[in-house]
Amino acid sequence: MPGRIVPWLGIAALLICYPLLAHYTNESTHGGTLGALVAIAPVALIALVLAWRSPRRIVMLGVLVLLCIALWAGWSALENHLGLVYWLQNMAMLLVLFIAFGRTLIAGRQPLCTRLAHAVHAVVTPQHEIYTRQVTIAWTLFFAAMALASTLLFFLAPLATWSVFANFFTLPLVALMFIAEYWVRRRALPDMRHMRILDAVRAYTNTPARPR
Repeated sequence: MPGRIVPWLGIAALLICYPLLAHYTNESTHGGTLGALVAIAPVALIALVLAWRSPRRIVMLGVLVLLCIALWAGWSALENHLGLVYWLQNMAMLLVLFIAFGRTLIAGRQPLCTRLAHAVHAVVTPQHEIYTRQVTIAWTLFFAAMALASTLLFFLAPLATWSVFANFFTLPLVALMFIAEYWVRRRALPDMRHMRILDAVRAYTNTPARPR
């Protein structure tokens, strides 16, 4: 049991500490080096994991080393444009999610939430399929709205204001969207068996991609 709790405690600590550090470096006038490290850490970690898991591991790791050298050469520019780096990181996350949902709404493809429903439930009714398509549209619009709000705040408001939105409101708003969708689903599909979010994610990740 303790072995299962430790990873979740680590994730919780990361979700709390990283936004605090990011916001601190956005507000601080002396957070250049620390801010640069905090800003690139998530991107560097993701790139390292993808390179390590790539079938062409040696080539990808070599490319990553070259990118690190280029990053080191431009370190002073990175320190002087921390806000832009943080915004690009935030936008990249929101746009990836927007595209992940939106692209499945193209004619001939299966909406992402419909695919999730098939991964969770043995039988999916036509009513459920209509609902899951609507939910996919809702998530697509949600991430589009979040990206737009982030951009407007970054360019029109003080950096500290944008930082509060990006670091302290993004995840709670996503969680609120999950809760709202669950509440609507319980009323729109009262006869459907409702599973926990983690069970749904586990079922989805264990289901191979469909060509549709």
